[in-house]
Amino acid sequence: MARGKIQIKRIENQTNRQVTYSKRRNGLFKKAHELTVLCDAKVSIIMISSTQKIHEYISPTTTTKHLFDQYQKAVGVDLWISNYEKMQDHLRKLKDINKNLRREIRQRMGESLNDLNYDQIVNLVEDVDDSLRKIRERKYKVIGNQIETSKKKLRNVEEIHRKILVEFDARQEDPHYGLVDNEGDYNSVLGYPNGGPRIIALRMPSNHHPNLHSGGGSDLTTFALLE
Repeated sequence: MARGKIQIKRIENQTNRQVTYSKRRNGLFKKAHELTVLCDAKVSIIMISSTQKIHEYISPTTTTKHLFDQYQKAVGVDLWISNYEKMQDHLRKLKDINKNLRREIRQRMGESLNDLNYDQIVNLVEDVDDSLRKIRERKYKVIGNQIETSKKKLRNVEEIHRKILVEFDARQEDPHYGLVDNEGDYNSVLGYPNGGPRIIALRMPSNHHPNLHSGGGSDLTTFALLE
């Protein structure tokens, strides 16, 4: 049974389109390889799919660049001249920009001023003044940030120093402030025989003990130590 003729038009279904592309691409590459082997031809095929994937076949005896060179020689055209001219033009523009920037740098340093007229010198002075203003603003900002950081560090140190002085004055007024030493009125750790619980004694200032305001109670507070 003869196969029906296929109508050549764009395949709308994306999956079918990709399958057809893959099959026919492989078939085309196979024919190109047969031409290379049977006829000693140099064949180059470059294909770009609808998904922007590049597939290429090149005869094993040559390269893509060599084929392009042979094509330019046979046809008498230069495929790279337009791109080369664009690159040369871009290079000239970059060189001019670099030359102007170097001249401006020398002028800002007080050199190469002989070719400037009065208006150009005035503009140069204004540019230098504006640059100096921006530099000073940046310098003052950096110095201000450093000063603020130093002030914060100084406040932290002063706060630590104040707390140390308060604690020192409290110990001077009350030798039993904080933990009770062994040489005080109470033992700092009281023990019980037969392995009983151990107790640590703390002498609290009178203003921290609610019972002392009424004249009663003790200023000694004990805590059991966990084993």
